[in-house]
Amino acid sequence: MGWRGAIKGCGRRMTVPREIIISVLSDATEHLSAEDIYFRIHETNPAIGLTTVYRTLELLTQMRVLNKFDFGDKRSRYELTDQYSKKKHHHHLVCTQCGRIIDYSDFAEGEACSIACTEKELSEKFNFSITSHYLSFYGICPDCKEKNHEK
Repeated sequence: MGWRGAIKGCGRRMTVPREIIISVLSDATEHLSAEDIYFRIHETNPAIGLTTVYRTLELLTQMRVLNKFDFGDKRSRYELTDQYSKKKHHHHLVCTQCGRIIDYSDFAEGEACSIACTEKELSEKFNFSITSHYLSFYGICPDCKEKNHEK
């Protein structure tokens, strides 16, 4: 079932703003904030206001169509969940200096096994059924490291 089915399955209508916001997120290569989404749709759809964008993002997050992230810059960012995304499951590298976010799915040797083992152990320890996880590493990107080295 796609995201349209998920929305209808929750007893909601597929509205034009919902369709447009999901389309913007589906085409995005970066993690967009509500303001980013608003500015992308405002030129072609000026009737969709920022409040509608915020409400729609909150609803789609509650419906588990979107993931909501806070990468430390006090701005929520959004992306489609793995189930509805064109992207594969991925983790994040977040630069604490420039805010760059790197998605990666070519996991380091042993990383997938380590995470699977951790999930298994946590499931057993807490009798908890883990259905997904999100992992972000924070540090300094190559560009910022080079800039810092030049100083």
